[in-house]
Amino acid sequence: MQFDPWKRRDFIALLGGAAAWPLAARAQQPAVPAIGFLHSATEAAYAPMTAAFRKSLSEAGYFDQSVTIEFRWAQGRLERLPELAADLVRRQVSVIFAGGGAEPALAAKAATSKIPIVFASGVDPVEVGLVASLSRPGGNITGVSFLINTLGPKELEALHELRPQATVIAALINPDLATTASQAKDVEMAAPALGLQVRVLHASTEREIEAVFDSLAQVQAGGLVIGANAFFFSHRNQLVELAARYSVPTVYPWREAVAGGLMSYGANVADAYRLAGDYTGRVLKGETDLPVQQSTNTELVINLKTAKSLGLAFPITLLGRANEVIE
Repeated sequence: MQFDPWKRRDFIALLGGAAAWPLAARAQQPAVPAIGFLHSATEAAYAPMTAAFRKSLSEAGYFDQSVTIEFRWAQGRLERLPELAADLVRRQVSVIFAGGGAEPALAAKAATSKIPIVFASGVDPVEVGLVASLSRPGGNITGVSFLINTLGPKELEALHELRPQATVIAALINPDLATTASQAKDVEMAAPALGLQVRVLHASTEREIEAVFDSLAQVQAGGLVIGANAFFFSHRNQLVELAARYSVPTVYPWREAVAGGLMSYGANVADAYRLAGDYTGRVLKGETDLPVQQSTNTELVINLKTAKSLGLAFPITLLGRANEVIE
């Protein structure tokens, strides 16, 4: 029997196609999406927030196996943010999450007009130029605003209620932020109605924080309000230790500081990161034109043990409004 060479070639081609088909099918499967995680602070300081973000992503269907996260931490060096944002753009991530103040989101926005950006920030995103409006952000950016930077007057009011005899209160603010001026102005404008004078002090390094506490006696401050920003949050343990050493009644904008600190009044930052994780999942699924969410979950936390060590007693009015009292 004569063997037809053409049939032999067809058979070999058929075998080759069958062998190649699984490879082609695998190649056609969608690649695992990558999230660029851009942050101004340190990984250790924001571990609870990162956990909330990842948990929310998992609930949206994006587990560790179905998504990769490219972390970029600026370690408190804001000047590194443009470089880190540009690196994420070069890596062609699917979406960029920006946390730790307005600066990471502004750096991401400057780096790309195509890759979607989701932010979690305590500033007014309209005021700093992140979005056109909350309902219609415009461009490639949206996120969660928890407005912690606007709560300085409430912190001042709580401290005045605790120490009504004090006439001078100091406010510690980071001078390197887009919101420095507005944070100082908010506190200064709230002071006269309470019969207070405010001394605004600045720090953006550990050494400068030390110097501020050294100067509190000179300005005759009867208490201290800590301005909200990622750098101070990362150094909250230093702030709490110095407040104890100098016996300064201090109110913080984050509950995480009240493990040893006196009192906090602020937003639930972990909850804002949870909402941002959900938004990031929705963006990965193709949703667009998402409005900026506002997290209005604020809480007052009081530490009675720290108050006792300072010789202070919280009035019933403050205790009654507290979301949590640590004894």
